[in-house]
Amino acid sequence: MTKKKTIKILSLNIHKGFSLFNRKYTLDQIKTSIRDLGLDIVCLQEVMGEHTKHARVPQFEYLADKIWNHHAYGKNAIYTQGHHGNAILSHYKIASHENIDISTNRFERRGILHGILEDPSFHHTRLHVLTLHLDLLGWGRNRQLKRLCSRIEQIPKNEPLILCGDFNDWGEVSTEILEQGLGLQEVFMHLTGRHAATFPAAFPFLKLDRIYVRGLEIKNISCLSQTPWRELSDHLGLTAELGFNEKN
Repeated sequence: MTKKKTIKILSLNIHKGFSLFNRKYTLDQIKTSIRDLGLDIVCLQEVMGEHTKHARVPQFEYLADKIWNHHAYGKNAIYTQGHHGNAILSHYKIASHENIDISTNRFERRGILHGILEDPSFHHTRLHVLTLHLDLLGWGRNRQLKRLCSRIEQIPKNEPLILCGDFNDWGEVSTEILEQGLGLQEVFMHLTGRHAATFPAAFPFLKLDRIYVRGLEIKNISCLSQTPWRELSDHLGLTAELGFNEKN
């Protein structure tokens, strides 16, 4: 007998809790808005783990609160006031996680946060969740994509994975590399034939944010372009409902 399970995921660059052009601190609104979506997994970029003014409690802990009991954080950029990086919030147990430093220069500290999720409802399968934030410059992204591909090649092909985040992929070249080389599917490209426009949030035209999957069925997708999402960050969020078969 085969049982279907659906997982709903969000990927969002929260811009350290500030709206476009840093006009407003929006972390309280982000917290309320993501809770209303009924998410199983939340992947965040530019999350402050510590800041003397804005994050005396780590932002990922504040957002997770009593909704997502499991979370992981990867510290990337360190400065006088604190640090920020990527985070995963999850209903499911994060059995292990690792933060992989993929920085290519001293001005952009970048990383891949790789969490391995386990749950009895997965029926002896593990779910790999990777969230990242890539460089602004193409030569740096190319090096980082090679590191990313090497990491994904180490994941057993029979274990499903989700890869998401801010790819800063102005030229939209990442999908071809990840699809042809590793068999990943970008959820918006798969269902609509194009990537979602996510930046800048108030008038999005650049397609920077992505959700890729392997070993999962893409059931539904959404780019959060309505109010209040345009006012919460400089990026729009992406959601996907994903399904996979579980053998009893």
